[in-house]
Amino acid sequence: MISNTFMTLAWYGHLRFKDMEWSKNLGLLSIIAISWGIALFEYIFQVPANKYGFKENGGPFSLMQLKVLQEAISISVFLIFSILLFKTEKIAWNHYVAFCLIILAVFFAFIKK
Repeated sequence: MISNTFMTLAWYGHLRFKDMEWSKNLGLLSIIAISWGIALFEYIFQVPANKYGFKENGGPFSLMQLKVLQEAISISVFLIFSILLFKTEKIAWNHYVAFCLIILAVFFAFIKK
């Protein structure tokens, strides 16, 4: 959850920079540098989570389970982020269906063979 929060801020947070006085004159390279700085924290949390969560390292999850779980967490964090920071974005029925399908993917990824 923590790594995905930083990832979402790095990928989409800059879209709100236009509303902040300090960032109105930033160029693209400055925005990229700020986003990379934020993304560093995503890696600080995500890499250990994958390392220790992976079955071959003693964790409980297969590689596919790690990825599908990460995607579900990512979309959950993004949904909260978009509701809180992008109030002009409307979440429609098809977005909810897409979200449910991602959750369903997690269910299928965790079915024991």
